Amino acid sequence: MNITAIIPAAGSGERFGGKKQLKALDRRPLIFHTIQPFINSDLINEVIIVVPQNDVKQVNRDFKSAISSKKIKVVAGGDTRQQSVNNGLKIADKKSKLICVHDGVRPFVTVALIEKVIEASRGHDGAILAQPSSDTIKKVMGDQILETLPRETIWRAQTPQVFSRSALEEAIEIAINDKLEGTDESSILEKIGYQIGFIEGSSLNIKITTKEDWIFAKAIYQELND
Repeated sequence: MNITAIIPAAGSGERFGGKKQLKALDRRPLIFHTIQPFINSDLINEVIIVVPQNDVKQVNRDFKSAISSKKIKVVAGGDTRQQSVNNGLKIADKKSKLICVHDGVRPFVTVALIEKVIEASRGHDGAILAQPSSDTIKKVMGDQILETLPRETIWRAQTPQVFSRSALEEAIEIAINDKLEGTDESSILEKIGYQIGFIEGSSLNIKITTKEDWIFAKAIYQELND
């Protein structure tokens, strides 16, 4: 079965103070590290990178000169995450029946994690990676705690997230038309009734959102590459 990986990396990086997906980690843009495991996985047929409009030409040049082992496409993102994923879907290989969506700023995904979540998606409409919460979780309103949630039922969503192409296309269309916003694709599919499985991810599979995250990323990279 053909599988397309879509890598949304079109954010402006307001909380970070710049486009973190293009910031150099060991002399390579962060996005380069993110997509490498997808290039290396035999289960992924093509990779679509979604970047800001004014970075499309440069990113396209960079990846065409750096990688030749797998088809890579670069496309401009939209105003929302769902619009960016939709732009990727529009140019995905028509033969791809599964779509694997992964945050462009999660550079420590591995081939094993990618292939594990693909396998977990079989028998569901999709599947995600997630990590159990190690913290005590409080539900609050204003400055008051309403209740303490049972930690064993709380999992933190990660990517990659793998979905049936038809299910993802329907969910994205509904999200755009009804102006539904989700911080991941799974939340949109869940809202409209699709059954999404999950499998445990990795604590190293962090998403770089803040400058503090960048400190952790550099430490993880150094540890993994020593």
